[in-house]
Amino acid sequence: MARTLKAIIDSAALKHNFAKVREFCPHQKIIAMIKANGYGHGMINVAKTLSDADGFGVACLEEAVQCRAAGISQRIFVMGGFYEAKTELPEILRLNLDLILHQEEQVINLIRFLNTVQNKNTLLPLKVWIKLNTGMNRLGFKPQHFAPVLHCLSQHPLLQIEGFMTHFANADKDNDPLTPQQIEIFFKTVQGLPGVKSLANSAGIMAWSTAHGDWVRPGIMLYGISPLQNRHGAMEGLKPIMSLTSTLIAIQEAKKGEIVGYGGRYVCPTDRRIGVVAAGYGDGYPRVAPDGTPVLLNGRRVPLVGQVSMDMIMIDLSSQPAAKVGDPVLLWGPGLPVEEVAAVVGTSAYELLTRLTTRVPLIW
Repeated sequence: MARTLKAIIDSAALKHNFAKVREFCPHQKIIAMIKANGYGHGMINVAKTLSDADGFGVACLEEAVQCRAAGISQRIFVMGGFYEAKTELPEILRLNLDLILHQEEQVINLIRFLNTVQNKNTLLPLKVWIKLNTGMNRLGFKPQHFAPVLHCLSQHPLLQIEGFMTHFANADKDNDPLTPQQIEIFFKTVQGLPGVKSLANSAGIMAWSTAHGDWVRPGIMLYGISPLQNRHGAMEGLKPIMSLTSTLIAIQEAKKGEIVGYGGRYVCPTDRRIGVVAAGYGDGYPRVAPDGTPVLLNGRRVPLVGQVSMDMIMIDLSSQPAAKVGDPVLLWGPGLPVEEVAAVVGTSAYELLTRLTTRVPLIW
C-alpha cells in the first residue's frame, strides 16, 4: 500500500499568481523562475502550465537540458552561467539558451572556446547577458570592471549582448537603504547602452516599482509565497499552489509522564491521545520542527509533539477526541501558510518547499 503523504499542486492557483505578476508589471516581459525543480513543485509541469511566460530561468545547464527534452520552446536563461566551457558551451549553443555571465573566468573561457569553433557560419550568435554586482557581493562584475568586459564581449562576432542584470540583496525589507542604492548603481552603469535591463525578483516586483526595468524574474511569488518579510501570500492576493497532505495512520494512548518520540523530548503533562502522521524528515519535513508546530487535522489546528522521525510525526489530539485513523492532515497549504510553518521552524518557505524529497509524489 502506498504511503498517504503527497503534495497536491493547484495549476489554477499557479496561473492566478502569474496573472498577479502581470498586474504589477503590465509592460515588462516575464522570466518565470523554475530552478530547483520549480521550487519543489515540478519544473516541467510548472513550465508547461506557464506557457504564457516569455522565458524561464534555470540555475544550470542540466535543468535547461531537461526543459528542452520536455518540449519547452520558450527562451531559457541559464542564471548560473557555465562551469566547464568544453562540455557545456556546445550544448548551450545547440539548445539556443540565454547565457548569463558573471565572472572574468567565464568571459576568458567563452572567448577561447568561440575562437576554436571551425564552422562559424553554422552558429547563431550566442545570446549573453552581463550580470552586475551592485551590492549583494555574490555573483556579477563590479561596476569598475564592467567597461572592459563589455568591450571584450561586444567585439566578438559570435556573441550577441542581449542585456544586463543585477540581483537584490534586501528587496524584501521595507525602506531598506541598500535596494535604492543598487538600483541607482545599476542604471548609472548601463546608462545609454543598448540592450534590455533586468533587476527585479519577486520582492523587487512587489515593493520596488523603479526596479521593474524591461524583464522581471518572479520566483517565489509564482508559488503563492510572499517574498516580503512578515507577510503571507494571501496578504498579497497570491494563492498557495502546494498542499502537502497526509493522513492519521495510528493513535496511541499515552499516560501522564510518558514520553513521545525519540529522545524523550516531549513528556505528556497529562494523559494524552497521540496521533501518528505519515510524514517525516525523509520526506523533507523539517527534523528541527519544535513542539507546537501547527498542523491541520480535519481542518483544525493541532500541535506537533515530540521529535520528527524519518517517516512520521506525532500530534496532540486533545482538542479532537473524535479523531480516528484515516483522518486528513494538512502540513501546509491553504489554511496553513508554509510561511507560518517556516517561521515556527526558524527557516524560510523557500527551504521547506525545495527540500521535499523525491518520494513525495507531486499530484497536479
